[in-house]
Amino acid sequence: MTVGLLALLLTMDKPAGSSRRVSGQSKGSVQSNYGTLQPEQVPGGLPSDVEGSPAPNNKLHRGLSARQVQMIAIAGTIGTGLFLGTGRSLAKGGPASVLICYCLVGFVVYVTLLLLGEMATQYPVAGSFNAYATRFFSPSYGFSLSWNYWFNDAVSVASDLTAAQILLEYWTPWHPWVISLVFWVFLVAINATHVRAYGELEYWLSSLKVATIIVFIIIGIMVNAGVNSEHKYIGGSNWRIPGAPFVGGFGGFASVFVTASFAFGGTESLGITAGETKNPSRNMPRVVKFVFWRIMIFYILTVLLIGLNVPWDYPNLSNKSTTTSPFTIIFQEVGSTVAASFMNTVIMTSVLSAGNHALFAGTRVLYGLSVTNQAPKIFSRTTDHGIPIYALLLTSSISILCFGSSFIGSGQLWGWLQNIVGVSNQIAWLSIGLASWRFRTAWVKQGRSLDELKFRAAWTWPWGPGFVIFAVVFMIIVQGWSSVIPKFSAVDFVSFYIEIPVMIVMFIIWMIVTGLRSAPSNSGNGPTDYLPARRVWYSDLVDTTTVDLFQDEYVEEEADKRDDEQRTNRIKGKKGIIWRVYYWIV
Repeated sequence: MTVGLLALLLTMDKPAGSSRRVSGQSKGSVQSNYGTLQPEQVPGGLPSDVEGSPAPNNKLHRGLSARQVQMIAIAGTIGTGLFLGTGRSLAKGGPASVLICYCLVGFVVYVTLLLLGEMATQYPVAGSFNAYATRFFSPSYGFSLSWNYWFNDAVSVASDLTAAQILLEYWTPWHPWVISLVFWVFLVAINATHVRAYGELEYWLSSLKVATIIVFIIIGIMVNAGVNSEHKYIGGSNWRIPGAPFVGGFGGFASVFVTASFAFGGTESLGITAGETKNPSRNMPRVVKFVFWRIMIFYILTVLLIGLNVPWDYPNLSNKSTTTSPFTIIFQEVGSTVAASFMNTVIMTSVLSAGNHALFAGTRVLYGLSVTNQAPKIFSRTTDHGIPIYALLLTSSISILCFGSSFIGSGQLWGWLQNIVGVSNQIAWLSIGLASWRFRTAWVKQGRSLDELKFRAAWTWPWGPGFVIFAVVFMIIVQGWSSVIPKFSAVDFVSFYIEIPVMIVMFIIWMIVTGLRSAPSNSGNGPTDYLPARRVWYSDLVDTTTVDLFQDEYVEEEADKRDDEQRTNRIKGKKGIIWRVYYWIV
């Protein structure tokens, strides 16, 4: 966060470019609210499947194949929150709290993704919800949100490295910090070589995660039915043990919100690829609807089986020194320590995958901030292979937090980091709600027909944005209940709420600095649309009556129409059922 404040000073005298539509832009460029960018310069966007030639020192390479992007979209958000965080949730809140909270948070995220889908389909620009918050709500808020999201990714890497220590303790207590160091070196090396290396590693690790969850669901049903070490039917007995189904009262229930938010975090990042998605008018709604439902089914079924099979008071399920994965416990219940060790190994690879994903995303977010003059320009410099190496080094340096486990315990440290990341995810969802609210208000005020929307979640009109805003604010306020009542815990309280004042401070400082430079207009056409006047303070809330709703709108190309026609013909043909199944899976 300190680097974000330093960026304000380093970019003060750098004039910003116009965000107006430019005629004669080259084919393949992206028209964004940051200006006209070539594909290799898209801030925050994921490279596509076309490999570029050696790039200058300020461009990314397009090295991810469609196969890799699809698998990352499905399983990239499944990580330590599900494999390890569910154990902490169960110990703190009990089985009923876990199931209810995960369902509630899942519904909030689903509505949030529908709101994001409306904007991403209409304006498939790079930057996703950060760009929409800047364009439709407030440039200053967009700046603080972007830095917060970078910090989220950087802390996520530290959280995953800490989780690796916890998993290692299942086998041996010998210097658990060593595994964090080994993983850190490996992740930095992979991300410093070529984007294809990241993509290939993530593809296979994500595939393993999907296979693991499917096997777990089958094993979980078998264990509950009686295929366990005690050869007895479990059913719902763990919901009736002392203390269950709700543990810790309202405070225990509320604390699960942040761990559930940590688990669901990253689903909103699918909008980051909007600027480089083929046929976004059709594919973005499909991604929003189907990919999330696959993840939702994985989560809800998994959480239900964990609550049924694992008692909330299982030894060492979650304490200051360690946390045990419910996945490992259930495989152990089959009666095989080999199976439990195998599952713990698989979860270890999932931790590696989650850290890989977070490090890659955080590096690209910081690169995007630098490209748009919201971070020092050094972070937009890339290697000959298109790697923003300085952005990578700074993002990975935050991981040093994981080595604090030697002083306060891996379980305790991981819990604090989980809280910070969970709240950051909630802020992202809140921001999508705010951006959607202003976007919809502008659409109606300016008299545009709802039929002009390329994708509209009709059943969320008009309550969707308000619901998301209210629900997320409610979760942020109440989830820290246990840190105040019955006894105030300063460290826990800080982990729940530290990001709120940091966001506010960065918001205010950005407004003051840009106000001293020149006062931006509130047209909403871009973060660098300035008026000549200088002011110490001003409001940069976007004017919904004047924001340009035509800029960046996607216009379907002939290739898109041919793609739709081909899909329709396949579904209506003799092999229609087979094609329907294929499209659902792929």
